[in-house]
Amino acid sequence: MGSTSQIRALKNYRKRLNQRGMARFEVLGLDSDRELIRSLARRLAEDSPEATEIRASMRQASAGPLKKGGILAALRRSPLVGAELNLIRPRIAGRAVDL
Repeated sequence: MGSTSQIRALKNYRKRLNQRGMARFEVLGLDSDRELIRSLARRLAEDSPEATEIRASMRQASAGPLKKGGILAALRRSPLVGAELNLIRPRIAGRAVDL
């Protein structure tokens, strides 16, 4: 363990990060991706419109496959559920076509 002053400095540093809404965490990745991840983290820490755009694209890119039944669930959330719509069409015989 470090000296008392080192422990106090680390505690103060983490406290300042927390006040800014930041967190420190460790990420595992390829050594060749180190600079990419660091630059991405720097941009995300800025909390700018560009960072919001990066977050949205990263969420979309990292989203897994869609769950089965997603369309059915969306239709069930529709405001037209229970609207008693008449969706039955009358059956009409087709017309004769000369070929």
